[in-house]
Amino acid sequence: MAPKMKTIIEGQNTSAPTRAKSSPSVRWALASLSLSMLMPSLDTSIANAGLPTLAQAFNASFQETQWIVIAYLLAITTLIVSVGRLGDILGRRRLFLGGIALFTAASLLCGVAPTLWLLITARAVQGLGAAIMMALTVALVGETVPKAKTGSAIGLLGTMSAIGTTLGPSVGGVLIAGLGWRTIFLVNVPVGILNFLLAHRHLPDDHREVKTEQRASFDGAGTLLLALTLAAYALAMTAGRGHFGWLNITLLLVAIFGAGLFVFIEARVPSPLVGLAIFHDTRLSASLAMSALVSTVIMATLVVGPFYLTRGLGLETALVGVALSAGPLFAAMTGVPAGRLVDRFGSQRMTIIGLTGMAAGSAALSMIPMQFGVAGYLSPIVIITASYAVFQTANNTNVMVNVRPEQRGVISGLLSLSRNLGLITGASVMGAIFAAASSTSNITTSSPQAVAAGMRVTFAAASALIVVAIVIAAGSRVLRKHRLAQPAGA
Repeated sequence: MAPKMKTIIEGQNTSAPTRAKSSPSVRWALASLSLSMLMPSLDTSIANAGLPTLAQAFNASFQETQWIVIAYLLAITTLIVSVGRLGDILGRRRLFLGGIALFTAASLLCGVAPTLWLLITARAVQGLGAAIMMALTVALVGETVPKAKTGSAIGLLGTMSAIGTTLGPSVGGVLIAGLGWRTIFLVNVPVGILNFLLAHRHLPDDHREVKTEQRASFDGAGTLLLALTLAAYALAMTAGRGHFGWLNITLLLVAIFGAGLFVFIEARVPSPLVGLAIFHDTRLSASLAMSALVSTVIMATLVVGPFYLTRGLGLETALVGVALSAGPLFAAMTGVPAGRLVDRFGSQRMTIIGLTGMAAGSAALSMIPMQFGVAGYLSPIVIITASYAVFQTANNTNVMVNVRPEQRGVISGLLSLSRNLGLITGASVMGAIFAAASSTSNITTSSPQAVAAGMRVTFAAASALIVVAIVIAAGSRVLRKHRLAQPAGA
């Protein structure tokens, strides 16, 4: 199977029978990659539904049980670039299989954990497995499907991510109500075993020459420093329950210092974790910046939406849940068609189209009056989230389709990191803008008019961020055309 897979991936001329034989393996490999995107996304949100039950089960405070979610997200954020680079060195297939096994074993440990702190520790280990899966899933697309179908494959992965995020709270609620809280973690075990078998059977083998050349070149110091820096930033953005105090400022300064030190070290080590030269590629730098900005705006919809629906429009909790699921649902429905459009019209054009749709939706949310009710809220949200699916597919394809094979892991990790940092920043910064614009010290008791005012200002700011992303996209395109127009050696 491996020689045939390699022939297809490299785009060599093959006979029709060979392609027909290989197609089922490609489809099963994509099934494994899809599960590997679904499982971490599902576990990002499934535990949220169980926090009240877990607090009661362990006789713990809300702040203590929050670490069940924070530990998972923190592990992903701090380690996703490092594991992507490790996959480039050791072999992506090998590490990918290890990540699935680790995620599955940690899920089992979560499900049988007798104490809260053992559960939190197991969630951190589960986050490490999730980081490996998320970092290498997109990277493995380039080794699994023909280049012309990359957009469709990445669109499918985006759909699976959106489905996981959407289903998490509802699946968690059903499992807890019917079988108890432990099942929200134990459900991963049979799925993980199936995924491991699919990946082991159908993913193409690693290239031995890359693995043996670079086995001893992992940047341990850079890995540790980047992890500590990202942890400091993530905690700075999430600590204090919305109040940005001295602890947050101190952690943010530590993160800034750590980032500077990381750049200093990476410029001097022989085999850096992140080669700084890759940022000379305007396509990559622009894509990372746009991903962070867009994710910041997406988080604004998740932060502001529940308050607007509850306080502004007076919806009951059940209806709020239904309304909040509309956006991710449309994102899931848009993923695969977006991939086909990217394959047909090109990633750069579809990136601009996705960003334009997000800007229009954000602007509409900042202007539509409360009298339009739920429909006035949902219509722009659907535009934003569907356009986000288009942007995400196009942006990831634009980067990954031109990456050298030995860099796929680390660059896939950087794309995931930029998204996570945007989500973390959005939760803090956009939440602060919303609270300040609402002119109240307690948003949970504020008037509908105050909440509506806060939403208008928040999404006016969101529109501005998307406009910045459009400028970056357009500027990157102009710079690239200018460089291509220059004669060689100029």
